[in-house]
Amino acid sequence: MTETPTPAATPAPAPHHPYGTPTTPHVTVRGEAHLEVDPEIAHITITLTARGTDRRTTLDDLTRRNTTTLDLIRTYGDAIEKLETGTLAIRPELTRHGRAERIRAYHGSIQLTATLSDFTTLGELIARLADQDLTRIDGPWWALRPTSPHHAAARRQAVQGALQRAREYAEALDTRLGALLELSDTGTHGSPRMARAAFSTQAMPFAGAAPEAATDAAPVDLEPVRQTVDAQVEASFTLIPPNLG
Repeated sequence: MTETPTPAATPAPAPHHPYGTPTTPHVTVRGEAHLEVDPEIAHITITLTARGTDRRTTLDDLTRRNTTTLDLIRTYGDAIEKLETGTLAIRPELTRHGRAERIRAYHGSIQLTATLSDFTTLGELIARLADQDLTRIDGPWWALRPTSPHHAAARRQAVQGALQRAREYAEALDTRLGALLELSDTGTHGSPRMARAAFSTQAMPFAGAAPEAATDAAPVDLEPVRQTVDAQVEASFTLIPPNLG
């Protein structure tokens, strides 16, 4: 009869002591970074409106104004990183008096969002857009790109700060760091700082006069708002057991 060999017992894993022991003390520290940097992009919102007593005419006016605006923005080429169309709305305005519901006029609006990376043309574009009929400009909102190297720089600085702080604690105990146990990212974010302005042109309803040439508008002087980037980490290290005698 052949005996089946008994498998060797698996050694039990060494117990983990998250808070350290007298022979392997731990130190946990926080590292922080706060950077202030120049913005990389700017967002503006363009709201186009139209009004008329006929729904189709109102929509045609809005469509024509939208096409003119898109063509103008696209002339800036690579300075425009992104151009998006948002909400389009056509709504009736009812008369306030009388029993019967009668439509007094139609109101149309369409919203565009443009992202620019060339700030030298931003003021000129805003002025030319605001010089158009029934056009509202909101912005600019200054920001960093999500892939900006400033975010990585802040994270590195936070890690270096945690390491330096841990070393200072070790020096205070007349010992040194052993190994890194854990590194936690507790927060890395940019805090967008905005300089919001609104530019708009208004026209009398149903006026037939053509607006002035957009190229006659003087550029708007804009100063980019510096952005803040914050990063926080927590790091745990082992310490060479200090002599506390």
